Amino acid sequence: MKAVRIQSYGDEPAVQDIAMPEPGEGEVLMQVQAAALNPLDVQLQAGYLADWFPLAFPFTLGTDFAGVVKRIGNRVTAFREGDAIIARPDPVRGGGFAEYASVPASACVPLPTPLTPDEGACIPTAGGTAWFALLESAKLKTGETVLIHAGAGGVGTFGVQFAKAAGARVLATASGDGVAFARELGADRVIDYRSEDFAALGEPVDVVLDLIGGDTQARSFGLLRPGGRLVSTVSPPDAEKAKAKGVSASMFALDLSGDRLAQLVNAVVNNGVRVVIDCKVPLAGFPDAWARQRSGHTRAKTVLLL
Repeated sequence: MKAVRIQSYGDEPAVQDIAMPEPGEGEVLMQVQAAALNPLDVQLQAGYLADWFPLAFPFTLGTDFAGVVKRIGNRVTAFREGDAIIARPDPVRGGGFAEYASVPASACVPLPTPLTPDEGACIPTAGGTAWFALLESAKLKTGETVLIHAGAGGVGTFGVQFAKAAGARVLATASGDGVAFARELGADRVIDYRSEDFAALGEPVDVVLDLIGGDTQARSFGLLRPGGRLVSTVSPPDAEKAKAKGVSASMFALDLSGDRLAQLVNAVVNNGVRVVIDCKVPLAGFPDAWARQRSGHTRAKTVLLL
């Protein structure tokens, strides 16, 4: 089968021919139909997360994917051959950018009928980051105001919709045609950060979802009401600054173990959340998809078709 692999940290990913995996105990062999690219894949490949997610080489990239169960291993009772599923294994396992993947059954959930494999593959990391960061870490409540940075990006498109479904007033930053796009997804107000200063918003907020870090994160503290919450997915916030402002600030790390992936997928379906796909690329076009993801300027999600 064909798979996208790296031989070491920093190695340029390449499509290679490798042996098809066998499902072990508690695992399913899955024919992958679609896999979503994430900033996480770039960070893993570069070695930025080696202390948290040490990889064994050669390593097949890809953490978010969807497809069909082809075989089941011993002690698997939750799935049968032919079932359509979404998978999100531990990042150190990877395996999604391949025609077949052996995955722990515990890391899989059924693909709901309304969703296509392309859409299902986009949900785990981006959707999970948005859902759990906003509703669990930030504890966003009905009637509150939230500012979501990068509202037209992979996490941001989910975040705007989840926040709106939660009954919040949603502010977002974006640029170019992303401004209209974030508004279309439900944002009540969108700031074009290239021509407007979000820090001069003139509207206090209860929650900031920081998907950018750096100066954007630092300047966001000034918008928070006393008792407000800032949650960052990219860098640890300044604890002293938070204390001085009378707000809380935390770094978010995604955990999709156990039933949390199922909870997330249900949240997408039950809230009518639109899974936004920027482009779909065949396996042969992986280098272009990878360059697009690595640029850091993708709109919504890039999907690899297998």
